[in-house]
Amino acid sequence: MPVAVNARRLNSEQALQELMERSNQEPVFIFKHSATCPISAAAMEEFSGFLAQSQEGRFAAGYLIVQEDRPISNTVAEQLGVKHESPQAILVKDGRAVWHASHWNVTAAALKEALAG
Repeated sequence: MPVAVNARRLNSEQALQELMERSNQEPVFIFKHSATCPISAAAMEEFSGFLAQSQEGRFAAGYLIVQEDRPISNTVAEQLGVKHESPQAILVKDGRAVWHASHWNVTAAALKEALAG
């Protein structure tokens, strides 16, 4: 699996809450990855490519692996009110989900557009 460049692994409640707190200062992307899904592998490549090409300091990013981080994935869905899917990208501002996409809709272009919007 390609690892998301410049993204923090969200494998604890503390890591998730720290990232959520950052959403009060800058936009935050959360990416839910399925380690067994080829669609998710393609979405992870799009997410990683987007992060690698984006300007540093404009946003923060974190990712989780749904098979290993299920409690965190559930917390994200509950806290943000976004039905769980994987792969899934969620843009968070001020602790609220302002955009999300799943499956083939997770593209570098879509992420860039969401951030600009």
